Amino acid sequence: MKRVFLIVSLFAFVAIQGIAQSLTGKVHDENNQPLPGVNVSILNSFMGTSTNVNGNYSLKLQPGKYLVKFSFIGYKDQTKEFQISSRDVSMDIRLERNALMTEDVIVEATRINKRTPGSFENLGGEELEQNRLVQDIPYMIQLTPSVVATSETGTGVGYTSFRIRGSDPTRINVTIDGIPYNDAESQGTYWVNMPDFGNSVSSVQIQRGVGTSTNGAGAFGGTMNFKTKALSNKAYAEMDAFGGSYNTLKASVKAGTGLINDHFSMDARYSRVLSDGYVDRAFVDHEAFQFSAAYRSEKNLLKVSFIRGKQRTGITWWGNPEDSLESNPTFNPAGLYLDEDGNLQAYKGQTDNYIQNHYHLHYTHMFTDCLNVNASVHYTQGSGYYEQYKDVDYENMYGQGDMTDMSYATYGLPNPVVGGDTLTTTDLIRRKWMANDFYGGIFSANYKNGRWNASLGGGWNRYDGDHYGRLVWMRNAGGTELDHQYYLNTGVKDDANVYAKVNYALTEDFNVYGDVQYRHINYDLTGTDDDLMPDGSPRDLTQNHQFDFVNPKAGVFYEISDNMNVYASFAMGHREPTRTHFKDATGDPLKTPKAESMLDYELGYRFQISQLALGVNFYYMDYTDQLVPTGEKNSVGYDIMTNVEDSYRTGVELMGAVRLSKWMDWNVNMTLSQNKIRNFTYWASYYDDAWNETYESRTLDETDIAYSPSVVGASRLTVHPIEKLDLSIVTKYVGEQYFDNLSSENRKLDAYLVNNLELSYSFSTKQIPEIALRFQVNNVLNQMYSNNAYGGVWYEQGVEKTWAYYFPQAGIHFMGGITLRF
Repeated sequence: MKRVFLIVSLFAFVAIQGIAQSLTGKVHDENNQPLPGVNVSILNSFMGTSTNVNGNYSLKLQPGKYLVKFSFIGYKDQTKEFQISSRDVSMDIRLERNALMTEDVIVEATRINKRTPGSFENLGGEELEQNRLVQDIPYMIQLTPSVVATSETGTGVGYTSFRIRGSDPTRINVTIDGIPYNDAESQGTYWVNMPDFGNSVSSVQIQRGVGTSTNGAGAFGGTMNFKTKALSNKAYAEMDAFGGSYNTLKASVKAGTGLINDHFSMDARYSRVLSDGYVDRAFVDHEAFQFSAAYRSEKNLLKVSFIRGKQRTGITWWGNPEDSLESNPTFNPAGLYLDEDGNLQAYKGQTDNYIQNHYHLHYTHMFTDCLNVNASVHYTQGSGYYEQYKDVDYENMYGQGDMTDMSYATYGLPNPVVGGDTLTTTDLIRRKWMANDFYGGIFSANYKNGRWNASLGGGWNRYDGDHYGRLVWMRNAGGTELDHQYYLNTGVKDDANVYAKVNYALTEDFNVYGDVQYRHINYDLTGTDDDLMPDGSPRDLTQNHQFDFVNPKAGVFYEISDNMNVYASFAMGHREPTRTHFKDATGDPLKTPKAESMLDYELGYRFQISQLALGVNFYYMDYTDQLVPTGEKNSVGYDIMTNVEDSYRTGVELMGAVRLSKWMDWNVNMTLSQNKIRNFTYWASYYDDAWNETYESRTLDETDIAYSPSVVGASRLTVHPIEKLDLSIVTKYVGEQYFDNLSSENRKLDAYLVNNLELSYSFSTKQIPEIALRFQVNNVLNQMYSNNAYGGVWYEQGVEKTWAYYFPQAGIHFMGGITLRF
């Protein structure tokens, strides 16, 4: 830690020596009233600040010519050019109010600003555009601090996910224009159901740690708030066409009407994504459609949006068994069977199929310049299934000889008699279905005036989902009817929350922050599971769970000088278990999962001048009853979890950006952390010399939390040899990580360092206002690595044994394409 402080202080000291002059001024409105909270940014630099409670701003700059941009919600942006020489410069600005309200007010309550204590990252249109080609959202944000992205297909397209500080997506609250996106039962986010969503995003704010209450009900380990692209005042059209390795293709078209009768506007997008994937049968066939329409006036905004995703994806969540990882890295065991001649074949129908429709309605009214109210209602309808072929011969020859999934008894069926023989198993094809409805509403009242910035709000959401299974084919069906339904269970979850938060400026330099949320959850499960009880009887899932959480947060922010500030914050978070946790524990009251709680302490420092920006954030996240992955997965790819009484995550996040010259920029970040469980007890099978099995427990003093690398880093070095041409070297480093909680070298992912090359160039013609060309060489050094895995342990005569499955990533591969904007 001392070295970190020394490095930061040295950079700050050297940079300050070159600072001689100040740019100061005041920003006010058309009535000459000061505007606090205006964003003041120096273009083509790392400098930026916001006006204080009196509308004043101040920046220390080296001599030179600058462009400064002033932006504030509800007002027109303004850009001014000025020259810094041997004297200070003073520049007052008057901002003009927008004639029409913008959509920024919809997400205003969910985000924090530069004077709010907390660790966060804003990605705007330019940063997102750098990363938007074909890959999904997790790969678009993977260069932000403490983020690790994973891909089942090996290319970043299809089933992808990410972790922040080791926290999985079930702990990361995601909102789209303020509307909750996380699946209410699993609490996860499935970007495969939102194909090419990055094409519709104008900005995203990532808050690390608990995050503010306004982000939604489930903020625990991190938050992501997406803002979709604003409705355009001018008519436009845009077309994308991208392609690359593994038959990857993406095409999209966007268009907008611009303003109609000075108030109305409509925008739409259609996308299609196809890929074979790196892994065998890891194909994707995705479609997406998005439509928005709005009415805007000076004080009112009414917006309706529709987002539709349709995906058909090859099942890849089984991974690649360890014994074939090196010899056949693309091997995928899902859907394999033996034909009548004993030859190994792959069932083409082994797929995941899902359609998801989102309907959002937003209304905002500006009562005064200081007070606005937002209200939104939403409805998400989803339905789909995944299909699996189960083959008796393949299981006997290549599997573990476990006939459970091919047994008539598993499906509640009698054993048929064929030719005088009683059959107990059969080849079959089954589909496991989900059909769900998620709906609710959120509201917020937001007040900003002088020293005060406050919000009061809340929401109510209900999830009503069915899970059921059907048999669509059996080799020996007996008297079984087609589409025999062998299980059905329903989950109904109500989630209500209210919150209040305030950021108050005690002085021009010192802010205090307070935030409290109350949350109530009621969750009912009814029906039978697809797994039987040990005695062969149906497993009844009927149960009810209720939770009441109070989540307080507080912090302070202090501006040391025009170029330096510090902050400190404390937050408490709670999180209920997911459906899978309750389901896996059914029938064993001792295994019923507990709710998690966490105390989050953050301390940060930021420094910036025109050519250099530095940041350091220290965090300590102290958990009680944290649910951690065991390293194993259930039959549908979910992590199997267990509560641990005492655990923590602590670390330091280092961020830096430097303009090395007029034609070269470097952005870099690194996270150094420890992620530990104190006194971890685990269970495993033990076989003695006579192969008698017992299930025994052992306790370890302290172990590493699974999927939590102690070192994560990212870098982007960009050169601009000529105008509108960017060449970048993108590097991602992830240190070694264990995929169970025993800190065993036998169940560990090796560290990996991956480099990509990116090129972008844009120009215009008389007929086409902008033509943008993009090209990427991914994994340019052809590193062979896996970024995810799962597995477990057993013991034979006292010797530890491991089973493991890995998710290998593609070697060197290419993506490129063109964008036309009219």
